Amino acid sequence: MSLDQPAIDLSPRVSDEVRKTTCYMCACRCGINVHMKDGKVAYIEGNKDHPVNKGVLCAKGSAGIMQHNAPSRLRAPLKRVGERGSGEYEEISWEEALTLATEWLAPIRANAPEKLAFFTGRDQSQSFTSLWAQGFGTPNYAAHGGFCSVNMAAAGIYTMGGAFWEFGQPDWDRTKMVMIFGVAEDHDSNPIKMGIGRAKARGAKIVGVNPIRTGYNAVADDWVGITPGTDGLFILSMIHCLMKAGKIDLDYLARFTNASVLINEDPKSDQRGQFLRDDQGQPLVIDRATGKLAPWNGVGVEPDLSKTHRAKGITHRPAFHLMAEKYMSDDYAPEAVADRCGLTPARIRQMAAELARVAFDEAITVDQPWTDFRGKHHDRMIGRPVSFHAMRGISAHSNGFQTCRALHVLQIILGSVETPGGMRFKPPYPKPATAHPKPHGKVTPGQALDGPHLGYVHGPEDLLLDENDQPKRIDKAYSWENPMSAHGLMHMVISNAHAGTPYKIDTLFMYMANMSWNSSMNTGGVMKMLTDKDEDGEYVIPRIIYSDAYSSEMIAYADLILPDTTYLERHDCISLLDRPICEADAVADAIRWPVVEPDRDVRGFQSVLCELGARLGLPGFVNEDGSQKYADYADYITHHIRRPGIGPLAGFRLGENGKMQGGRGDVNEAQLDNYISNGGFWMEHVPAECSYYKPFNAAYQDWAVKLGFYDVVQPYIFQIYCEPLRKFQAAAEGIGTRQPPEHLRDQIKATMDPLPIWYAPFEDSSVDPDEYPIHALTQRPMAMYHSWGTQNAWLRQIHGHNPLYLPTAIWEQHGFAEGDWAKVTSAHGSIVVPVAHQASLNAHTIWTWNAIGKRKGAWALDTDASEANKGFLLNHLIHELLPPKGDGLRWANSDPITGQAAWFDLRVKIEKTRETNEAKPAMPPLKSPVPQGPETLVWKVGT
Repeated sequence: MSLDQPAIDLSPRVSDEVRKTTCYMCACRCGINVHMKDGKVAYIEGNKDHPVNKGVLCAKGSAGIMQHNAPSRLRAPLKRVGERGSGEYEEISWEEALTLATEWLAPIRANAPEKLAFFTGRDQSQSFTSLWAQGFGTPNYAAHGGFCSVNMAAAGIYTMGGAFWEFGQPDWDRTKMVMIFGVAEDHDSNPIKMGIGRAKARGAKIVGVNPIRTGYNAVADDWVGITPGTDGLFILSMIHCLMKAGKIDLDYLARFTNASVLINEDPKSDQRGQFLRDDQGQPLVIDRATGKLAPWNGVGVEPDLSKTHRAKGITHRPAFHLMAEKYMSDDYAPEAVADRCGLTPARIRQMAAELARVAFDEAITVDQPWTDFRGKHHDRMIGRPVSFHAMRGISAHSNGFQTCRALHVLQIILGSVETPGGMRFKPPYPKPATAHPKPHGKVTPGQALDGPHLGYVHGPEDLLLDENDQPKRIDKAYSWENPMSAHGLMHMVISNAHAGTPYKIDTLFMYMANMSWNSSMNTGGVMKMLTDKDEDGEYVIPRIIYSDAYSSEMIAYADLILPDTTYLERHDCISLLDRPICEADAVADAIRWPVVEPDRDVRGFQSVLCELGARLGLPGFVNEDGSQKYADYADYITHHIRRPGIGPLAGFRLGENGKMQGGRGDVNEAQLDNYISNGGFWMEHVPAECSYYKPFNAAYQDWAVKLGFYDVVQPYIFQIYCEPLRKFQAAAEGIGTRQPPEHLRDQIKATMDPLPIWYAPFEDSSVDPDEYPIHALTQRPMAMYHSWGTQNAWLRQIHGHNPLYLPTAIWEQHGFAEGDWAKVTSAHGSIVVPVAHQASLNAHTIWTWNAIGKRKGAWALDTDASEANKGFLLNHLIHELLPPKGDGLRWANSDPITGQAAWFDLRVKIEKTRETNEAKPAMPPLKSPVPQGPETLVWKVGT
């Protein structure tokens, strides 16, 4: 080679500064390095030091630069001047906007706080927004969990103190077999991808259970293409096989679950079906060493699964006996359930046998001594290296709560929860239902609510009902219709407010909730509800305040718009009080901070609430002299104290003599600067002796109290038998002073079984399955997260529209060819959409990507954009209520226990239709408050 070759810079400098913060292109919340040049964002990459993603960044994260520069960003506060839905607005100042909001809200707070319904979408500051709503005094607050995955979360909390995703994860570095149920690629995507990669590199087997084979299921070693809504039946059949074969961890069940707790079986007792208890109210077991009754948590007690207790002529058995009686029944034999699941009996037996083989024949041990809560010393930690992960696919059904409980019980009977190679909780979890607050709903005009809105009920006495047994909340959460609705029911707010049941509201206040489009069932109906007027010509829902960063479909239906910033322009707090980012081996939290200042007249929504709260005089938002307590959200993050020593952030707090420490501590004025210097996060590793068996591990319990996860040591055992469910069931049987209305008794008795059960999705019995033989699903792609991703100039190139995917049998039956369109009809409505062939599908299931379709005029997209013409929503086919049954009642299209929206119960029929260039229904274009974006986005950073 010639010595006079030109010098080429192979690594040109792309920035003059790197600012480290937290991504918000999905809920994964990875660490990112934002490269700046001349004060502008030039490039985004992953932060290799961050505990969540360790430098890995997906397409969404890299495309954050396009989100930050999106043409659809709102410019200033807006006041409606035309009819709702017209898009007629005028820009106003923040002073005018906040004055108007105060004028609307102050009389409500003074006279009837329940007339405000304040609901937030996919924000990550729910501990803050709930505090604001609590100070206002309204009982009507929740976030989006009720239409997302409350079944998974609540079933996990009630059963074992946590579930998956934010609560727990597979032990990726030790597991030998992972089963994933109903997991799409949008949530927790980078950690799951990294975990699957590590597990497969070690030779672990990945099994995907999903009607659709994409993403994680596509890289799985085995795929179970189950029929939608039958996951619980499949799981319970595997439990049947495992119990029949004796492949369950009896020692684990006896020590660490309530399988050993005695059940009151006196048919004349009002406590029948509940736990036998001692004088201190502690559930009783039989001590194997003495043969006598003992409290479950007694020092040195060795619970016995086999012994029974005879008293006054009645034999009381441990819950394990009831489990055996139920699950060893032939009703759950593979031969009895396989057809319904779309599987063969041999397939079910194969999967159960594989789980048993790995759990028991390939058990692992970790030479780590530990001591349990009863004082028993263990020389080592025994691992059953099978692990599970699940999400919305099994949750968003009307049988989802019990299905999720069934999956948790499957893990537990194998002894694979919180053991090496199994499922591990992420600090600050696990936290059992008894460690969480109960819901509160006492309204006093001019005062704060009597406690947190959301929580976990333990029986009918905790329901939020008024003196006439009517729901206290507009969404009917914590009522007999939805007794254990731990996350509220955001998807029912607009329809209930429109119907005036249980009462009318004055103002609907929402944040990041695209309820007039992809976040609602019955999309067209919701648009009508938002614009309907009464006989006096007034809107049925009198006022709507909405905050968003972008010109979404919901913007057109608000009366007052408070423009939010992008995630690179504001402070955020990813808090242990809220939706933490921890991993199983470490506790962590993080911040976002303004790496750039907005170039528009916009403000972070949380900072707006600080000022609005002060103007309204809300407790917690004003000082004793009435002045504003927090200048902005950053001020709140730094100075708010939730309880002694505990604030929104756990890191870099001040201990004795001003020494920095994590967990508990005093306010540190430089806390946010400390986070920024540390890459935007704080982390502390879980001590080795605390790594596993967290609920039962004395060392972990002490460490958790030290860090402030809770204030007193509170070990617990897993609740296979869920006593709160039995209490509701007993009320439906006529026991107790608070009982359900007659029309709900049979439903409660049938569905609220204290042991996991399966029942058919409600839509199966509400429509004719011969007329509507096909299941229809949506899931989110890896490159998108909800509706804001499909305006992104880079990500649109990956998913510019969404065809409806059909399995081979349906494709060939109807004679479809590439480029064809189909009419899809449900009991609620019809759509016309483009179709595509996918062989890797359950034979009776069709599906599409969610939230790709856009309404014309929204998101600053051209009206000819593919998203607005070939993109579509299945939401038009789904209603918040089931079709009429002829009994004079309209039943909710939701899980009867939690109220979770049953998105995936949908049944349809399909027919070939003539080719068209536009998906239907086609709504009229919206008039947007921001101009249409340019055909090509071009800008240059630096010189």
